[in-house]
Amino acid sequence: MVPIKHMFHINSPIEDVFRALNDIDSLKDWYTSDVEGGKHLSDRITFKYGDMKMDVQITELQSNSRVQWTCIENDSPFEHHVFTFDLDMNVEKTRVRFTHNGFMTQDDNYANLNYSWGKYLESLRQFCQTGKGEAFGSKRYRS
Repeated sequence: MVPIKHMFHINSPIEDVFRALNDIDSLKDWYTSDVEGGKHLSDRITFKYGDMKMDVQITELQSNSRVQWTCIENDSPFEHHVFTFDLDMNVEKTRVRFTHNGFMTQDDNYANLNYSWGKYLESLRQFCQTGKGEAFGSKRYRS
């Protein structure tokens, strides 16, 4: 498999970043404005992007250190893909190591998602640092 990987720092407490990754209301502010679902391990979360949707389960939740989603249903070919956010502190900032596993090749779909994740992860940083992200469907979203 060929993973997408990103590593970056957020100038916010690790608790705030962890909450932004698994709290439904926070996800609406940085990821996509149309989110439904639970807040607990193995709960289904539905992310909607216009006419497209993706259902994930939180498959791992380690307080202030890891959030992992596994795609269980999607309009695109992402079923069984795994999205992992590993958190730790580095020089008084929260370091985020993001991995999207499930791609077999670095094709156009891979390239598109790599770029999209970069935008969403920057939105996560902005949300955690300023309280304002650029979630899909929001007024601030850059398409």
